[in-house]
Amino acid sequence: MDPDPATACPTGSTTTAGASPPSSSSSLIFLGTGCSGALPDARCLIQPSAPPCAVCSTALSLPPDRNPNYRCNTSLLIDYCNYNETHKYILVDVGKTFREQVLRWFVHHKVPSVDSIILTHEHADAILGLDDVWVALPNSQRNDSNQVPIFLTQFTLDSVAARFPNLVKQSLQEHDDFAKPSQLDWTIIEDDVDKPFIASELEFFPLPVMHGEDYVCLGFLFGRKARVAYLSDVSRILPRTEHAISKSGAGQLDLLILETNRLNGAGDARSCHLTLSQSLDAVKKICPKKALLIRMNHEFEHHRENQMLAGWSHREGIPVQLAHDGLRIFIDL
Repeated sequence: MDPDPATACPTGSTTTAGASPPSSSSSLIFLGTGCSGALPDARCLIQPSAPPCAVCSTALSLPPDRNPNYRCNTSLLIDYCNYNETHKYILVDVGKTFREQVLRWFVHHKVPSVDSIILTHEHADAILGLDDVWVALPNSQRNDSNQVPIFLTQFTLDSVAARFPNLVKQSLQEHDDFAKPSQLDWTIIEDDVDKPFIASELEFFPLPVMHGEDYVCLGFLFGRKARVAYLSDVSRILPRTEHAISKSGAGQLDLLILETNRLNGAGDARSCHLTLSQSLDAVKKICPKKALLIRMNHEFEHHRENQMLAGWSHREGIPVQLAHDGLRIFIDL
């Protein structure tokens, strides 16, 4: 995939089709950058409007690796290369389109398996792929060896347990092979920026944000060298989180990954997501060295909006672009 010229990260670079990744570099792989329903929106195809939706009607005209308007559920894979050049793969969210993401992007980027999993919250587009997560476990995990840690809040675990009891329960009746639990080590984390945790040797700081009027979702701050903040589902950034990631607070980010769900509209207090104008206001306030936007619905046409964002970036002095599925950015974590 040929990335947009403006998506090059100041602390690294993007991959191109057929390029071999540096063996000693960490990277971020965008497995999905779309909304909960993913794109193309099936409603636009089976009940087309007049005129038809420009984004969804063309989203099947090219293969996804050459079509940035084809978007799976938002998810990030962190390829962390540690001090001895061993790669650890940390998966953030396992949504409804997880199996498709494995087939497309694990294969494309030669990702063998995941070493740990982090969940931001318990909505369908963040957890419903857990039923298929076994396909991405290391081979040893399928043979009852060491478990893969999965980090989540108690609230999220309670919801997962209600939906997938077979994945969570630890005790089985004799000969109950069908109910055999997945090889996952459920690890509770707090929604507190002052209570970090370690996943596959990389430290993460939880970043609580509002995701609607009365629902708290987690983002994460990580990176020992380059500082990266990931906020996938947010309607309002809480003061303690803003301080942790802003240039005027705890220090400037090298990269902010932030949602923008709707292109138009001013948003209101009941909204669960940021509009583009709200996301850009947040970028100006946080003032990272660079920002990439995710979780777009079908109002966003990738090339058109990135042209507009290039002008905004020039005026404001902060490079901002839409990310796309399959994008890989090399960054020194």
